[in-house]
Amino acid sequence: MSSLLREEMQRVVFHPAKQTLVEFIEIEEPARGRHFLCVSVGQGKVVQLCVVQCQESKTSLKSSKSKRAQTKRSSLHGSYRRTEVWSLQDLALVDGRDPDVDDPCFLLHFDKVRPVTAVTCSAKYTIVRSLSALSDRHCQRPLNLRNFDCAYIKPTSFYSNRGDCVVLSQICFYACNLVCLSMCPVPLDP
Repeated sequence: MSSLLREEMQRVVFHPAKQTLVEFIEIEEPARGRHFLCVSVGQGKVVQLCVVQCQESKTSLKSSKSKRAQTKRSSLHGSYRRTEVWSLQDLALVDGRDPDVDDPCFLLHFDKVRPVTAVTCSAKYTIVRSLSALSDRHCQRPLNLRNFDCAYIKPTSFYSNRGDCVVLSQICFYACNLVCLSMCPVPLDP
């Protein structure tokens, strides 16, 4: 589903502006419709963050299985529009609020502080990993982060990208080692 959504947003929102959608997460907003925090790279390697609102409209399509029966099914067609746009250059700080709690909320510090609530804590870390990498690559400066567990953001070993799959595989590897060690017999010396 997310790959289809990515393709549709790229085609409708970012391609006409000659930008490439790099990453997006769904966020919670008080206004109706679905909202996404998107990161895109445009001409001149300018990185932008934006909130894209998708208002879904239902259209009904007629399909007939036989000549007698006419059924209606609804299909969702989204209309996308950017509601807020910022430059990554203007992002002074990303505050995760509390690294020890699974909290999907974080704060983006521009001229004003913009609170963002992701749909999951994993989505919050996904977008921050992307912002951190893009800041290093295109802005030639590290992203200022506060209150994040840096093990989930910055690579600390030979891995170039510590995505969720890499972290999960490391946890499984450690758990497997613990199970193997716990099953080893302990020699009893008299």
